[in-house]
Amino acid sequence: QGMYKEAELIHRQTLARREKVLGLEHPDTLTSIYCLAYLLAYQQRYHESVILYERACAGYITVLGKDHP
Repeated sequence: QGMYKEAELIHRQTLARREKVLGLEHPDTLTSIYCLAYLLAYQQRYHESVILYERACAGYITVLGKDHP
């Protein structure tokens, strides 16, 4: 459990910094959101995970377009 808490902290810090420096819709910020969602899903924290997955997907659609491969 401790390993996951540390990983989550690092992901959340990275996300916060990317949001501040790069902006909310930058592809690197969206990747950080996705990575945090993946980590939370792995821990079976599905409610939080789904919210972040939806945020990342919506951001990718906005930035890259719905037809982007």
